Amino acid sequence: MRSRWTPHLFTNERENVMKGLDGRVAVVTGGGSGIGRAICLRLAEEGSKVAVFDINAEGAQETAKLISAAGGSGSAQTVDITDYDSVTAGVKATEAALGPIDILVNNAGWDSIVPFLKTDFDLWRKIVDINLYGPMHLHYAVLPGMVERGHGKVVNISSDAGRVGSFGEAVYSATKGGMVAFTKTVARELARSNIQLNTVCPGPTDTPLFAEIAGEGEQGKKTADGLKRAIPMKRLATPDDYPGIVAFLASDDANFITGQTISVSGGLTMHG
Repeated sequence: MRSRWTPHLFTNERENVMKGLDGRVAVVTGGGSGIGRAICLRLAEEGSKVAVFDINAEGAQETAKLISAAGGSGSAQTVDITDYDSVTAGVKATEAALGPIDILVNNAGWDSIVPFLKTDFDLWRKIVDINLYGPMHLHYAVLPGMVERGHGKVVNISSDAGRVGSFGEAVYSATKGGMVAFTKTVARELARSNIQLNTVCPGPTDTPLFAEIAGEGEQGKKTADGLKRAIPMKRLATPDDYPGIVAFLASDDANFITGQTISVSGGLTMHG
């Protein structure tokens, strides 16, 4: 059984850690809250030096403080992933502070649930900029260094909406499906460079973003209850349901796994 996250439990006391994470430098986008924060904490628990990228400076700093309080190594970078210059500045600052980047986790994302014919171009652009161009910016900034060094791991957080579609999320689904296809393609292109890229697809998850898009009060409760009935495990996911698979795919235990798409959805989506 792996060690639990505690303020004093770190490298010298941990047991059964995943291979190849200790001392590695990891960038996690959207690390200031929700799933991203949980991933940051788990990678730090495994001994990685974690750069928390988030447009929300306060959230990123809070995650970095949690890492430091537990004896880990972390830094906070205020980064707007839709702005390539902001991304490259964050990458340069991270490598100056922590060293060359070994692991990239593209987690940041955003959506607004609206039937497609009631959307407009401005909404399309915001969703595409954050969910598709944002991760592409990170890949473009980080991958050349990984190729030069001959190793690297990328874990892209997509969504089951990108695999099966989701009512009111047409553009979001398109971007997330695009990330699945993008990941597979780049995994093929960089396989001989010893870079492994994989995708994790969350199902409905109890996060601040879910609360924002599901709505407040009775409407939000109705949406959540409907999803719980549809999920075989009869609950929404929590942020802590994802760090394990991300850490595994980022580790040397997954050195022969690339181009794969894994749903973490309590059985809502089952692909053979």
